[in-house]
Amino acid sequence: MKRIVLWSLATLVIAGGIFGMVKLGAKNPADQTGSLIDLTSSSDWSKGNKEAKIVLVEYSDFQCPACGAYYPLLKQLNQELGGEMQFVYRHFPLRQIHANAELAARAAEAAGRQGKFWEYHDLLFENQREWSEKSGAKNIFVRYAQSLDLDTGRFANDMDSQEAKEKVDKDYESGLKSAVDATPTFFLNGKKIQNPRSYDEFRNVIEEAIKNSS
Repeated sequence: MKRIVLWSLATLVIAGGIFGMVKLGAKNPADQTGSLIDLTSSSDWSKGNKEAKIVLVEYSDFQCPACGAYYPLLKQLNQELGGEMQFVYRHFPLRQIHANAELAARAAEAAGRQGKFWEYHDLLFENQREWSEKSGAKNIFVRYAQSLDLDTGRFANDMDSQEAKEKVDKDYESGLKSAVDATPTFFLNGKKIQNPRSYDEFRNVIEEAIKNSS
């Protein structure tokens, strides 16, 4: 795991400029102020302790290199602190620059309809380089579904369904209302936080929130 985290931090140095510039057309650095407008609901994808006082919400794009770099840090955080926090994932596909981001989000929704959202979420990030720039990403996504023993016919239909599109749009719109303008964007107990630059920094932020909530 340490090797993965070190790799991800090296990637952050490269990717930092990318997510820092993705501002929905703006050129200034990502706004680090703001509050979460839409609180967590039963329609959210979440894991960890749903009764916890600490809730971390991520707005993310499966094709975003910076989101991919944060993925192993978040996975480790959930493994180590999942009993004391709830983690929520919301879609924020940057359609202007990431051609496969929305389709990837709908693919994750389709997997979720068969009880495998988080497994599919992990596959997308762990294999991001394989599908990111491919014109035939849909076929790759079906192959991932097959690897998880999903009903691929149902998966393909759900991926193109109006319900999946509406769920992705709902997440995206809630992000816009909450001043999300870059990916990934994190909210801790409803307040936007500056993206931590290391695993230890991220863990310290969460642990401080846990301590203050007790």
